[in-house]
Amino acid sequence: MLDELDYPMFIATVPGDGCLVGFATQCSIDPLRFLVCLSNKNKTYRLARDATHIAVHVVPEDRADLADLFGGETADDVDKLARCEWSEGPGGAPLIAGCPHLVGRVADRVEVGDHVAFVLDVIQSEGAAPAMRFQRARRIEPGHEA
Repeated sequence: MLDELDYPMFIATVPGDGCLVGFATQCSIDPLRFLVCLSNKNKTYRLARDATHIAVHVVPEDRADLADLFGGETADDVDKLARCEWSEGPGGAPLIAGCPHLVGRVADRVEVGDHVAFVLDVIQSEGAAPAMRFQRARRIEPGHEA
């Protein structure tokens, strides 16, 4: 059943890095909160442990290049942010040009297996676009194991 799901893909960014994310959802209405899970194996997670803010971007369905970059490369070898256009957002979180995004202040961190869930108090939300879906992103060879 889980292989059949087709949820939107996101890119989470923190100062210094970012990664492709499949596990993310709004988790509260009042206060407005969003939950994003980062693999405990990658550099984005290591940087996020000390970050005050995380930006979460919708990967537009016509931006497979961004999904390939942030999902198929590892920041242990490649400066992913140097390969795309971005600007600095709240808390220093990189905002990727052309991607709808939200920025949240980190409210909590919870270990949930091989990922860590970051609960974000949403402070900014901008843009809208049809999202790239998981079934499209499945072909990307991950930069790190799960």
